[in-house]
Amino acid sequence: MKKIVKGLFLAIGTTILVSSCGNVKTNNQDLEIMEDKMGNKNFNNATPEQLEGINKALQAYIDAAIKGDSKIAEPVFTDNATISHIEKDSLVSLPIQALFDYYNSEVCPQPASYTITACNVSDDVAIVAIDSDFGGTKFDDMFSMVKDGKDWKIVSKVFHVK
Repeated sequence: MKKIVKGLFLAIGTTILVSSCGNVKTNNQDLEIMEDKMGNKNFNNATPEQLEGINKALQAYIDAAIKGDSKIAEPVFTDNATISHIEKDSLVSLPIQALFDYYNSEVCPQPASYTITACNVSDDVAIVAIDSDFGGTKFDDMFSMVKDGKDWKIVSKVFHVK
């Protein structure tokens, strides 16, 4: 538990990194130690298989915006997932259906992309931060994820518009 809490605080505090774990590598030797501007070290202990599964879920999240189809993203979110952010100095926390409604709105389809900036995995749970771009609007996104069977699923998404 202590390791998970430490990982949560480290992932939330680590938003600007010198290097990325976003590229799935072929072996553990290729996984890099990431260091943020404050000198904190994020020892990414994720295996290539874990990173591949996490990237697969995140790619579905992005592909849903690109294609304007929430059905692409629905399988990578848990049924009770949430999406949260601050709006006008107030916390907004909604069921993930709000994101699915966005995907199905007139705003999508649209170009979208992401880069993983922090990734901390402990067995079957992960905290992942990404820089994303949806139609030219840039975001800092953070995800809590769990491994459900063979697949990684998003439990919560917290974001900040840059």
